[in-house]
Amino acid sequence: MGRLELNGKVALVTGGTRGIGLATARALRERGARVAIIGRDGENAAKVAASLGDGVLGLGADVGDRAAVELAVAATVERFGRLDVAVANAGVTARLATVRAMPPEEFEKVVRVNLLGAYYTAHAALPHILETRGHISLVSSIYAFTQGAFVAPYAASKAAVEQFGRALRVELAPHRASVTVAYFGFVDTDMVRFEVDTDPLGVRGTGLVPWPLNQHLTPEQGAEALIRGIEQRSAQIIAPSQWSVLSVLRGIVNPGVDFVMSKLPLISELVTQGDSQGVADPAPVDPPERPADRKEAALRGGRVE
Repeated sequence: MGRLELNGKVALVTGGTRGIGLATARALRERGARVAIIGRDGENAAKVAASLGDGVLGLGADVGDRAAVELAVAATVERFGRLDVAVANAGVTARLATVRAMPPEEFEKVVRVNLLGAYYTAHAALPHILETRGHISLVSSIYAFTQGAFVAPYAASKAAVEQFGRALRVELAPHRASVTVAYFGFVDTDMVRFEVDTDPLGVRGTGLVPWPLNQHLTPEQGAEALIRGIEQRSAQIIAPSQWSVLSVLRGIVNPGVDFVMSKLPLISELVTQGDSQGVADPAPVDPPERPADRKEAALRGGRVE
């Protein structure tokens, strides 16, 4: 498969109203693609779409709701006539805590949005992606191959997204369609700020991450890496790139990391803190969803050509 030229193509981006998703939508539009952005709040998605100019459609859908995602994909194809690229970017995390302390419904919500949301997006887009020999990008995380203590549902869901993407890549290859799995480290988004800057457990835990692995990306840097992966139909992208070494060596390094961390006094202190950590709603990556009929929200549009 050759390079994917984005000019004239149609792309859909979930979690597209802020952070990496918004930066990706903007970068896609700058390359000549028409774009549908999906956010939980349809009115906000429409406003964000309008701010990006002509050729952008804003749709409301909860990616953890299969029917809502299917309606959003259908609305995209109805408006633009095709779909070439689907970016499953939407994700949430829960307030940092141990598995013992985390309410099951919070664990399940993170898995539903991060894993099932990626599946629902890819599955709904597949007929169109196969027709156009297009591309699917699944946003995973460096937590897919690093220690996930205190963020177990996030790490588990992102590891599952990695395996989902690997399987999908092989299954789509005979159709000459492609899949990228994107692994991001720390990016300056609302979700990371929620975890690192406002949570005492997060501040102490991330303080253990050595330089240069603790360097942050801007959403724009993450989006550019993601776009390059789409254009080159890369099997994976890892950003910042210094995490690539750990990804390659995970089978060797991770057992040692787990052993050392299980013995550190500081980790014992953090476990005690995490066991008593109160858990609130998952960290928001979109504004709270307003009550609305699902179909009306999914079909509510922004500004398009």
